This record gives sequence, C-alpha cells and structure tokens, in this order.
Amino acid sequence: MKQKFHEQLKFLREERNLTLDELSKLTQVGVEKLALYEKGELIPSVQTILKLSTVLEVPASNLTDGMQA
Repeated sequence: MKQKFHEQLKFLREERNLTLDELSKLTQVGVEKLALYEKGELIPSVQTILKLSTVLEVPASNLTDGMQA
C-alpha cells in the first residue's frame, strides 16, 4: 500500500532518527513548514522535495509516489 507524502516523510525522518529541527538544518527548510508537510496541510515545491530526498537518501519518487496529482 502506498503511503501519502506526509506519512512517508515522517516515516523516513523518524527511521533516520532525525528531529524536525535537525531535518530543518540539513534541508534549509523551516521547522514550521516541515511540520505542515508531515501533517499533510502543505505540499512542498519540487525543489523542496528534491532537498528532502537528498537528505533522507531516497529517490524523490519514494516521497512522491503517494501524492495526489
């Protein structure tokens, strides 16, 4: 079953034992925005998805497969 973007993002972050603050520092994306992404209340730009995939060491498709078109 495919996870939605926000579920996948939170899962990958927690799997790597990163806090929102640590992920924020690594991606240069604000903690508040990351929290909104994880709650499913905000969809990140393509550029942000690429940053997240790089830091989390997964293909961008791992994050976006569950996203609604």
